[in-house]
Amino acid sequence: MPLVHIHGFGISGAYLMPTARVLAGRWLNVVPDLPGYGRSERRDHVLDIRALAGALLAILDALSIDQAVLIGNSMGCPIGLEVAHEAPERVDRLVLVSPAGGLQNQPLPRGLGQLALDVMRESPTMVPVALPDYLRFGPINGLRLFHQLTLFPSLERLLHTPVPTLAVLGGRDPLMPSPSRVGEVVRLASGHLAVALVERAAHAVNFSHPEELAKLIEAWLDGELLAGGAQLPAGVRVIHS
Repeated sequence: MPLVHIHGFGISGAYLMPTARVLAGRWLNVVPDLPGYGRSERRDHVLDIRALAGALLAILDALSIDQAVLIGNSMGCPIGLEVAHEAPERVDRLVLVSPAGGLQNQPLPRGLGQLALDVMRESPTMVPVALPDYLRFGPINGLRLFHQLTLFPSLERLLHTPVPTLAVLGGRDPLMPSPSRVGEVVRLASGHLAVALVERAAHAVNFSHPEELAKLIEAWLDGELLAGGAQLPAGVRVIHS
């Protein structure tokens, strides 16, 4: 079963490669640049989340991937959720790493403040990876897309996801809700949602903590995460309702 990694807004898939490389020991990993990002062709206008979901389905078609595990980070989570709702037969399982969007990031000034705080908490080694992408994407496009992200009904989509879903949060991520709120969401999700916490990570868990994230994904795909048989790395735990 291929694993398809979905990047966040304003940035290419390059920062997802550390986790993809760890997982490549067992599965085929695909890390595309969605239209308008990274090395893909520039667009006259910024695609919204629904259009990016359609573009991802087109990529799966072009690669003859009938079904995949989708692993999204930040904006990649709403894109993965849209694909799962639009074409659930194409998604075996869904991994949402730092699923941004919705009420937690509203109003826009609050969301921008959270984003600025996260920049200070990320690893400095991410700067040379991310900065060229953000400069190429442009601040105006970034602001427009982040505003769309704050309006996305993330909680509603998550609670009604038609496929098994794992959400992974960073303990130092200012864009995420409190642990008590997360526990409430787990309770409302009625068993189809598993949530884990990487305590020392900020928003870009895929880049800063690839070994921990890969272990979580591997344990979940193997059915060990919720069964209690998984040996999780230090600083990683499952959140219960």
